[in-house]
Amino acid sequence: MYLVVGLGNPGKGYSETRHNIGFRVVESWAGELCIRLTGRRFQSESIRTRVDNLNILLVRPLTYMNNSGRSVRAFADYYDVESERIVVVHDDLDLPLGRIKVVKNGGAGGHKGVRSIIGHLGIRDFCRVRVGIGRPRYGEAVEAYVLSSFYKDERAGVESVIPAAVRACELLVSQGIERAMNAINCRDLSGIRKERDTGI
Repeated sequence: MYLVVGLGNPGKGYSETRHNIGFRVVESWAGELCIRLTGRRFQSESIRTRVDNLNILLVRPLTYMNNSGRSVRAFADYYDVESERIVVVHDDLDLPLGRIKVVKNGGAGGHKGVRSIIGHLGIRDFCRVRVGIGRPRYGEAVEAYVLSSFYKDERAGVESVIPAAVRACELLVSQGIERAMNAINCRDLSGIRKERDTGI
């Protein structure tokens, strides 16, 4: 089984924020599969499904970002999921909007949700789908920035990035991390964003 976890914060007030792009990717994948995250186990929304004959568990922790690891650890223990089959989808300040990186292992990079998962699992060798959100343009504090909505001229770009991140997750679980990295990490959707914003 693959455990695919989208990180974010629960509640309508957070739904469109940069920090919730992991939530949106998992929700979008579920929508494409015509399913809903109706499970309420382990302080989360979740659903089990099959993709290409693989068992997939889609999860959105409801513990708030900083405690995401509690839910992830509970699912990993209950379903005996191996670390290389845990996929965490999260926002990344160090990547511009339009870039997605599939990686394995490494530290938290300042992301408190990832830090919580590392702390609760006691390992770092799980897979991540890092979705770029860029850095503040106007001197905003980072905490305020990630908990704010995307700038108006970025919103079309977000609508391109979310399905691309879903594709990254699909590739990772169906063909392995190396193929996903080769296919996804070189792509740059920022041009698509600019074309849509300018009406080209």
